[in-house]
Amino acid sequence: MASGFFALLDDISALMDDVVVMSKITTKKTAGILGDDLAVNAEKASGFVSSRELPVLWAITKGSFLNKLIILPIAFLLSAFVPVAITVILILGGLYLAYEGAEKVYEFFVPHAHHKEEGSDAAKSPKEVLAQEQKKVKSAILTDFILSVEIVIIALGNVMESELLVQIAVVSVVAILATVGVYGIVALIVRMDDFGLKLISLSNGETNATYHLGRGLVRALPLVVKGLSVIGTLALLIVAGGIFAHNVPWFHDHHILASWPGMLREFVMGMVIGALVLAVVLVIKKLFKKK
Repeated sequence: MASGFFALLDDISALMDDVVVMSKITTKKTAGILGDDLAVNAEKASGFVSSRELPVLWAITKGSFLNKLIILPIAFLLSAFVPVAITVILILGGLYLAYEGAEKVYEFFVPHAHHKEEGSDAAKSPKEVLAQEQKKVKSAILTDFILSVEIVIIALGNVMESELLVQIAVVSVVAILATVGVYGIVALIVRMDDFGLKLISLSNGETNATYHLGRGLVRALPLVVKGLSVIGTLALLIVAGGIFAHNVPWFHDHHILASWPGMLREFVMGMVIGALVLAVVLVIKKLFKKK
């Protein structure tokens, strides 16, 4: 019995080693989407009254955990019984990510006016402000759901050859780390300007190092959010291109851009396919608009 117990411990130790190694590899593979997730949620969690930023972010975080609880069992069932569905979902998700990245590039070069909501928060009743807040939270949770699907499917795609127990452990670890990591960093970002204002107040009206540091943090917040948006867009296209390069046999058979550096090849693939999907979507929108 003792030898059987130690053999069991050895099996558990080997399993945990596999989980740790695969989790590191899979986390790197999903880093691109995490960058976009970070940028999107930093933008959606900002713009509220200071006292409401963290409660709003906590509401989005709880929604994100609920998204993972819905997505993970479905993904594991598909992996066990319909593994080909994982590849199909992965490619469909790649098309969505490529489209989203191409759309952001298109909007940068071909800007168009966005409708702004009339009236300021000060002119609205508490009920209207709360309704607007809940609307933004729902929008953020929906976006998180789409990105969470891709994170889980990409993570699962990297451990498809492993046994089911390893798949469950690795993908669950990645999903938890993604949620805690992304929303933890977002919390720091959205409070950056408040910390800067606190430093400014501590300077007692003097233009000392504390004042300049606080002022720099306040000014840096919009630049950080914008920078994350740019990095996230590039990451979207690279991740999408990587999905196509590794899961669409046609690219392998015809050696498409095979001599190019890997990251550049994936970016170009993501950009070209994203532009094609964007063109189709724009044409469909115009047709519906005419009707």
